[in-house]
Amino acid sequence: MAIKRIVVKVGTSTLTYETGLMNLRRIELLARTLSDIKNSGVEVVFVSSGAISVGTAKLGLASRPKLIREKQAVAAVGQVELMDLYSTLFGEYGVTVAQLLLTKDVLDGGERQTNALATLQTLLGFGVIPVINENDTISTYEIEFGDNDTLSAYVATLVGADLLVLLSDIDGLYDCDPKQNASAKLICRVKEITGGIRALAGGSGTVHGTGGMGTKLDAAELAAKSGISTVIANGENPAVLYDIIEGKPVGTIFMA
Repeated sequence: MAIKRIVVKVGTSTLTYETGLMNLRRIELLARTLSDIKNSGVEVVFVSSGAISVGTAKLGLASRPKLIREKQAVAAVGQVELMDLYSTLFGEYGVTVAQLLLTKDVLDGGERQTNALATLQTLLGFGVIPVINENDTISTYEIEFGDNDTLSAYVATLVGADLLVLLSDIDGLYDCDPKQNASAKLICRVKEITGGIRALAGGSGTVHGTGGMGTKLDAAELAAKSGISTVIANGENPAVLYDIIEGKPVGTIFMA
């Protein structure tokens, strides 16, 4: 299938070091790869995590805040840092980026969803790469996605993407925990997310992020209902996106 529009979600663990500081070399390669993919004629929507982690490091805090108001405050700091870097790096390749901060209620239907879609469609028509994150600064329990895996699936559905790609610090879904079993095998293709598949998901994400394999399965299932396949792959080398778009076997693909 020819990919005309893709949503790429990149997790905190891919964008930052264990220190919480930004992995500049990787982000630079990500910007170059996404810019090049856009130049090839594929419309790109970029869902970026990392605001809270980057804000935590920027403020010199010892650990990720636990209080909601503190998370919201450091997210406000981190989001500025991220967008400043994205604007600079994408700009080096002649690509303009735009920031959209969303909450779940915006995409639950109605006028605001219509407006969000119109903005996204217009930006893509202008040749801009939208950079989307949850609006952590104002999100509360009732209006939060909970993680950007889920957000990316909503966005992919909204824009009618041909493919959703989730880049993280894992190669994909394994038949058992590769950290505990050296003989664990990567599952290359999943036709349906069953109870057995979910049992393989394991625990939550990293110390700096919120997502884990479970949230990625939720995202893949949500996207599949809208006819969108999802690929989970390791974002250590963002250039892997070229292989994914070309249909080469990378990570785990969850079929629509």
